[in-house]
Amino acid sequence: MENENREEWIIKKYQQDEQMMIQLFVQWCMNHQLDPMAVYQKAYPYQEKNAALQTAIEEANAETADLEISHATMLEVLQLFGNDDLAFAVAEEIERLPKK
Repeated sequence: MENENREEWIIKKYQQDEQMMIQLFVQWCMNHQLDPMAVYQKAYPYQEKNAALQTAIEEANAETADLEISHATMLEVLQLFGNDDLAFAVAEEIERLPKK
C-alpha cells in the first residue's frame, strides 16, 4: 500500500470509528432516558451544535434500542478517543442514575 493511500485509509478508519463512538454514546443516553445533546453540552458548553451528534440522534431507531452498553464500556470508548470531558460528564450522569 502506498504511503498516500495508507494515510487516506487511516483517516477514513478513524472517522468510521469516531462515528461508531458517537452512535454508542447516543444509544447509551437513550438507554438511560438522557438527552445526548444535553449531556454533550455539559461537557462542551461553548461549542456549537455537533452535526455528527445531531445526525446520530436523528438516525437512532428502535432496531438498536435493545443494544445495552455498560457504563464501563461507554467510559472506556470515550477515553479511547481522548474525549475526557464527555467521559467526565457521562460519569456524572452515571452517579445520578438509579442503582440497579
